[in-house]
Formats: sequence, structure tokens, C-alpha cells
Amino acid sequence: MKRIGFLSLAVVATLLAGCSNGKGRDSGQAARPEPATVPTSGAADIVSRDAGDFIHHVAIVNLAEVDLGKLAAGRGARDEVKKFAQMMIVDHAASGARLKALASDLKVDAPDQLDDKHRDERDKLARRSGADFDREYANAMVDGHKDLIDQLEPRIDKKTLDQWKVGMKGKTTVAAGSVGILPDPSGNPTTMRVNQFAAGIYPTVYAHLEAARALESSIK
Repeated sequence: MKRIGFLSLAVVATLLAGCSNGKGRDSGQAARPEPATVPTSGAADIVSRDAGDFIHHVAIVNLAEVDLGKLAAGRGARDEVKKFAQMMIVDHAASGARLKALASDLKVDAPDQLDDKHRDERDKLARRSGADFDREYANAMVDGHKDLIDQLEPRIDKKTLDQWKVGMKGKTTVAAGSVGILPDPSGNPTTMRVNQFAAGIYPTVYAHLEAARALESSIK
């Protein structure tokens, strides 16, 4: 008798659980979120991190180019070094202002001070003078702009970039009204904004690199 009573209670409990589940479905209760929502959040985090890393890196480069430009404008021995330095001050200050506005729109923090690496490089350069200063400054400009180009190119449409480079071969300035390059397309609005910024400043950065190479060659 006790065994039969126990089984009866188990059957009743099972039936009640089934009815409860059925009522939940019939009443339109919200289903528990599927695990598939996790990758979506993860992807958004990756995009945000990617944008933040890019903005942080380029912001530091802009600060460094302006800082070294101010140093070279007063310390440079050659007129062409001072002229190049002035171009760095103007162009990278403008790039920094645009990047700061983008960072604000995307709610990303952008540094406003040099990191330890670039501060050390500036201090080392500040200890040089004359032709030695000019040579080291030119070298730093080539290396710095190569690094920046490496950050920008993955965000630019390769086909239009290759075509643009053909037209720019041997030039150290960007002609007014020249055909612009296109950003690498993205379905994510944050990534697309960053790519558009990269494509927008690329022509100037490319021209800076070519001018830095010419400066380095003339000093050697």
C-alpha cells in the first residue's frame, strides 16, 4: 500500500508540472534567452576594443609628431628640417582634433599625453644637436610614419588604394582635388566610422612618409 501511494504521488506531481509548463506556453510567457545571444555581445565588445585600440594608437602618434615637430622647429640645423617640422605640427594637430571628435562620438577615451615610449624617444632626440639632430629626426619621421601607415592600410579598400598609390608614385604632396581612396566597407557602424577616418587621413600620412624619406636621403 505504501508503494502504491508513493507512485500515485509521483504521477500527480508529473502531471501538475506538465500542466504548469503548458500554461506558461499558452499565456505567452517570454522564453529564456538562447545562448546564441552571447556571441553577439562578444562581437560588439571586440569591435569596441578594436576601435579603442586604433584611436589610442593614432592619438599617441599625433601627439608625438606635434611634440617632435615643435622640438625640430627650434632645434633643427637645416631649413628643410624646420619646414618639415612645421608641416608636422599643422597636419598632425588637425588630425588629432578630428580624432578627438571621433573618439567623443564613439564614447572612446583618447589620450592627451605621450606614453613612456614616445616620451623617451623625445628626450633622446632633445640631447642631440646640429647635423646629428637633423639626421635622427629624419629617421624618426620615417619610422613613425611607416608605423602609422601600417595602422591605416588594413582599414582601406585595397583596390582603390593600389590605384591611388600608382598616381602618387614619386610625389611628396597630395594634389588638390585628387581622387580620394575609399574605406574598407563594414556592416558595423563603429568600424565604418573608424575606417572612414583612416581613409581620410591616409593621403596626408602617405605624403608625409615620402617627404620624410626624401629628407632622410638628403641629410645622408
